[in-house]
Amino acid sequence: MRIIAGSLRRRTLEAPAGLATRPTSDRLRETLFNVLAPRIEGAHFLDLYAGSGAVGIEALSRGAKTATFIERAPAALKVLRGNLARLGVTAAFHVHPGNVGAYLRKARPGDAGFDVVFLDPPYDEENEYGATLDLLGGAASGLLAEHAVVIAEHRRKEKLRETCGRLARTRLLEQGDAALSFYEVD
Repeated sequence: MRIIAGSLRRRTLEAPAGLATRPTSDRLRETLFNVLAPRIEGAHFLDLYAGSGAVGIEALSRGAKTATFIERAPAALKVLRGNLARLGVTAAFHVHPGNVGAYLRKARPGDAGFDVVFLDPPYDEENEYGATLDLLGGAASGLLAEHAVVIAEHRRKEKLRETCGRLARTRLLEQGDAALSFYEVD
C-alpha cells in the first residue's frame, strides 16, 4: 500500500497482518479521492473503522485540515500509529481507540463538523453498516458539517439502503468486488 497523491505521495504504508483488516485498495482509494477532490482541501475528515489509516492519511496528504481515526482493534491501532509516525505526521490528527458506535453516540452536536466521513467496517460485520449510517443520519447527525458527504465502502453484492435517517444515497460507484455508496443529508 502507498499514498497515491499529495504531500506524502509514493510513501508506503503498513497493513495489519491477517484477514481481520481489509485495507482499501490503492485503485479504489484513487477513485474515491478523484470524486472527493473538490471537497478535500481544508476538510475535517472522519475515518471510521480506520484500520491502517490509509484513507485518512491519504486525505491529510491531499490537504485535509484534520483527520480523526476511530479504530478498536489493538493490532490495527498499533499499525495506524506506526504509519503516522513513520510518515512524520505529527499534527492535524486524532486517534480514538474504541468502538465506532460508542464514539458516535458520545459525540455532541457541533463537536467536530466533519466535512467527509468514510466508513469501512469489516465485511463480516455487515450489521455495522446500517447501525453506523443510522447514527450518522440520526442521533449523530450533528457531527456533520453543512453539505457533508458520508461514504461507505462495501461489497459490491451487498446492497445498502437508499436512505438512513436524514442521509440519502446520491451516488454508487462499483469497482471490482467493491462498491462505494455516497450519502448526503437529505
